[in-house]
Amino acid sequence: MMKSSHAPDEKTSIQVIERMTSLLDALARYPDPVSLKELAAATGLHPSTAHRILNDLVLKRFVDRAEGSAYRLGMRLLELGNVVRSRLDVREAALDFMRALHRRTQQTVNLSVRQGDEIVYIDRAFSERSGMQVVRAIGGRAPLHLTSTGKLFLSIDDAKAVRAYATRTGLAGHNKNSITDLTKLESELSLVRTRGYARDNEELELGVRCMAAGIFDDSHKLIAGLSISAPADRLQEEWLKDLIETAQQISAVLGYDLGAPAA
Repeated sequence: MMKSSHAPDEKTSIQVIERMTSLLDALARYPDPVSLKELAAATGLHPSTAHRILNDLVLKRFVDRAEGSAYRLGMRLLELGNVVRSRLDVREAALDFMRALHRRTQQTVNLSVRQGDEIVYIDRAFSERSGMQVVRAIGGRAPLHLTSTGKLFLSIDDAKAVRAYATRTGLAGHNKNSITDLTKLESELSLVRTRGYARDNEELELGVRCMAAGIFDDSHKLIAGLSISAPADRLQEEWLKDLIETAQQISAVLGYDLGAPAA
């Protein structure tokens, strides 16, 4: 006779974890404290079983006992959630989404962050079939005003900060398409704020166009830009919707609530 691969103690432990998880999931669905009777009904657990597990969760601060013998999620979960968010690197959060976007578009997908007056490329999803040489390697830098992601970061600066940037950098250009005039840059940044995304029309490299959308954290802070780079004659407008949705998905992983008002 074949023996079970799980020892009795192991089965019991797994069952307890499953019941505990079902109670936490049930509590997460209710905005207000929930009675033991409601939780038992929602999870299919016997009230005495639910009560015993809830008591253990209360002792460990995963659940709080409210007035009237009702229960709600505890502060320990918030503490652990903050630890997870603090350790979640934007690159780690973005990579799978970037690869999926690259598979759909077959074009180079870039992840960039701001450092001072430049953006730094921290990751990229690309293939040789994209038909475009990678013009900025991972770790490469580029001026804010010449890149789509850089314009996203400049667009959240106030007018005084943008003028100071222009003074520091001289708005140096790379080619005939580069924006080197402060008035034109201000007009461009106004468009970025209105649209919610940014473009680079061969301003950094001739023959290469880009579009970028912002990645935000749980405090609604812009922390990175996600961009698609393509040969100028191949960039397709239908990619924009996919790009924005992908940036929103990455932001959600980082704790950003799209429906919440900005702080």
